[in-house]
Amino acid sequence: MRRATLLASAAIGGLAFAIAFPSVPDTARTLMGLQVPASAGAAQPTSTAKPDNHGSGESGEDDHGEEGHIAMSAEQVEASGIMVAAVSSGQLLSRATVPGVLAASQDRQARVTPRLGGIVAEVRHSLGDEVAQGEVLAVLESREVADAKGEFLAAGRTAALAETLLTRESRLWRQRISAEQDFLQARATAEDARIKLDLARQRLLALGLSEQEIVTLPRQPAAALRRLELRAPIAGRVTARAAILGSNAAADAELFSVADLSKLWVEMTIPPRNLPMARQGQTVTIQGEGDVRSEARIIFLSPVLDPETRSARAVAELPNPDGAWSAGGFITAQLTTGAQPVDLLVPRGAVQEIEGRKVVFVRNDEGFEMREVALGREDAESYEVVFGLDEGTQIAVGNAFVLRAELGKSEAGHAH
Repeated sequence: MRRATLLASAAIGGLAFAIAFPSVPDTARTLMGLQVPASAGAAQPTSTAKPDNHGSGESGEDDHGEEGHIAMSAEQVEASGIMVAAVSSGQLLSRATVPGVLAASQDRQARVTPRLGGIVAEVRHSLGDEVAQGEVLAVLESREVADAKGEFLAAGRTAALAETLLTRESRLWRQRISAEQDFLQARATAEDARIKLDLARQRLLALGLSEQEIVTLPRQPAAALRRLELRAPIAGRVTARAAILGSNAAADAELFSVADLSKLWVEMTIPPRNLPMARQGQTVTIQGEGDVRSEARIIFLSPVLDPETRSARAVAELPNPDGAWSAGGFITAQLTTGAQPVDLLVPRGAVQEIEGRKVVFVRNDEGFEMREVALGREDAESYEVVFGLDEGTQIAVGNAFVLRAELGKSEAGHAH
């Protein structure tokens, strides 16, 4: 009886303790007789864990919820100027960059100088004018040219008279009317006259007159005898002019310079370390200010080094049909040799560095996904990809830094 009373008291005390302290562990409650152990077969209540909302739209995070992913619509991609292209095979090229300057081709420029002194009577062209070959640039007046033209005209008349006399004496000698000595004398006189006429013509040619001018000379008025026309020896543009109306031009003074700028020369200086990459006939890439580029061909490579700089002079010919390049401009020339084929090639602009890792941004339906890549060989414009991409994968190849900036803003938002 006493034992039953003690058990009833303990049960009533335990019930009161459980009501006062509900957080007491189950083990303690069991020991106190307040809970049936699981081994006794009592059913245990099951608790349902709350779902993890990380990355869901209800979490309060931005559109780049998953690390390395950037959500962008097609319109946003276009507005950001991001260019996308497929990964493909290609070639790595060994390049060397050397400085250079553009100049008028020495094969396509001419200097106009008078062969004798005179007064500038006319100036028909100015700087920058386009001229055709043979077009008159200026007119000089000179007593010397008048004397030379007069000598030619006199020699022409003398030669014509001598030919007439020779024809007459030849006929009389064949008819046995005159002596052979008269015929021989007439022939010698005619030959001498022809020689003097030819010398007078050569003198006019040496003074700069054309064959057409010499032919029409007998029909010109006397006042035109003292005039000497200076003509353009080639077609091109007037690049220099020293002729001034009324000035006294000395013999051999340079009055005009004419250049055909449809082809230019690229004067390059190649240091010794890059000489093995240069050869005559090689094509080089010329780059001017901005993104202006073109190709030229090396037409001369000096076999002798400059004694002071130890560099070699090279000349390349650059086509310039539309006048996009100007003589005197500075350029850089790229020598290219040693093409090496690779399986996967990406532009240098496609590869970004984030926390010491080389990554690219792969295009997907939602936007872009950052992907780490392993790089191999490289050249001035491209990288070889040895791991991380497959051929045909679409990646950002232009303005990829915009995606890196977007990713940085996303990570900064997550940190807060």
